Amino acid sequence: MTCNIDAKGKMFRLITGIISCSFGISLFILINTNIITSTAYLLPAVGSILGGIFAVWEARAGWCLVRSLGIKTPI
Repeated sequence: MTCNIDAKGKMFRLITGIISCSFGISLFILINTNIITSTAYLLPAVGSILGGIFAVWEARAGWCLVRSLGIKTPI
């Protein structure tokens, strides 16, 4: 995998990944403490955490999945 994003793209993906992970962890805590009683939010919480981890990995590797598929991204 070759680097296909610049420093601006790496920073954007890092910040997006951290925010996504934080949201997912917060949602997971709200579910476990029964503040949110529905377990229907469990899948979005896990998805947000996994997506955030992937975005942080993309930032660290300097590689973007969407760009590798040939789609032009503005950042």
